[in-house]
Amino acid sequence: MANDEGSLTKDDNLKINTIASYVCQAIISIQEQQPEFLYEKYRNVQWNRYSLQSQIAVVLSQSQDWDSLMKKLDVCLKSCLIPESSNSPILIDLYNKVHHIQIKQEYLDSKNNFKYLESSETFIPTSEIISPKQMGIAILLLDAENLKINHETEKFLTELSNFPLQVKIAFANWRSMGKLDFELHSRGYDLIHVPAGKDHADGKMIAFGSSIHERYPNVKAVFVCSSDTVMTTLCNHIQQNGLIVYQVSQQGETVRVFNISTGETNTIIPILPDEIGTIEKFIQQLKVLIKLEQKQSQSFWIQLSKLSTVFKDKYKLTLSQVVPRYLPGKKARDIFINYPADFVIHQIDANSELYVTLLEVNQAQLANKKSESLSSSIHSRNDLEKALKNLIENLTNKNSTNFVKTNILAQEFKNKYNKSINEQIKDLQIIGNFITFLQSSSSFTLKQTGKEWDVTVS
Repeated sequence: MANDEGSLTKDDNLKINTIASYVCQAIISIQEQQPEFLYEKYRNVQWNRYSLQSQIAVVLSQSQDWDSLMKKLDVCLKSCLIPESSNSPILIDLYNKVHHIQIKQEYLDSKNNFKYLESSETFIPTSEIISPKQMGIAILLLDAENLKINHETEKFLTELSNFPLQVKIAFANWRSMGKLDFELHSRGYDLIHVPAGKDHADGKMIAFGSSIHERYPNVKAVFVCSSDTVMTTLCNHIQQNGLIVYQVSQQGETVRVFNISTGETNTIIPILPDEIGTIEKFIQQLKVLIKLEQKQSQSFWIQLSKLSTVFKDKYKLTLSQVVPRYLPGKKARDIFINYPADFVIHQIDANSELYVTLLEVNQAQLANKKSESLSSSIHSRNDLEKALKNLIENLTNKNSTNFVKTNILAQEFKNKYNKSINEQIKDLQIIGNFITFLQSSSSFTLKQTGKEWDVTVS
């Protein structure tokens, strides 16, 4: 790039990546909070934060100076946002952040009266030197017993603030935190130790944070990192002293950053592994896990809760964290509902456990043929009892308990014999329904759990 007056400096890449990050977050925030400002085709797009940021950075890096950079920035935004979006507080905040970078750049671009600062190794005009107190700093307060912040999350928080994050303080009983103290110390945190006990870290952090403006007169922004609701009082107190407050909370692997001053919320979602980066890959990995569980449990139907546990063990993410990437606002179960060509679900009622299996036409046809021949082998009450005993033993073979839910037993019977259990009971001219049949047989033991029944072999 050219280096004449008004041009970008040798730090172009860092500044462009920072601006690209701001633009990326603004687009995602608008999609979450003001989707009406996006062109319709972009309202439900599953943005990959880092991919989107990279694309924006590529466009901006073609700029020759700040004027062309701002023009390319406008082009990026106008390609996905309608004209009315110009009044969005999110966009206004974005342009303020970019303008803040531009102002600092102008200081560096001045060619007269430079002064060398050893601390920053940067030449700036003597007449325009701004002291740290004038510029201001950001401070991060972390309840390390309640919330974990990795390097990527910390980097994201740094990008959100208009002020440099210069002070990071973590509170915990470090004797019970393993090697976390060493990790945080290596990342520049000051560590404050508290005695063991519930809420001690909370109390110390609140007491410390309440006087943060007195301890650090040049502080302008504070990140309060804790998922405890008691920290809301601290956030409000800090804001009343004229500081910008970001309340940082965590649910699972997802981090939520709420700017109390503007009401803006930013969400940091973990990066998906390459194996499940696209919806097609995600569906395929679900199929693989279901087949493995079917083989291990010797059961056609797999509990959704079990599948989610297996998925988390493998990918370190829950289904509830991944599904909203592809189906915004939806729950884990909706991925199976929305893809009926791949999955089949079963649920006895709204309060019961959800079960899933795969829809594989060729296997289903073979299973039906086999079921027809099997059902013809049940000619008496005794035959039916033997069949049910075998199913119960197969279902409980891998479990720590010998009991199985009757609705699951009934579904397994239908899968194997291609006939509902009540139809079979009726064909054998046995009086009553399935539960009545089990209760009347000495071969089975039942117990009731809420509205459901569990059964085992006597």
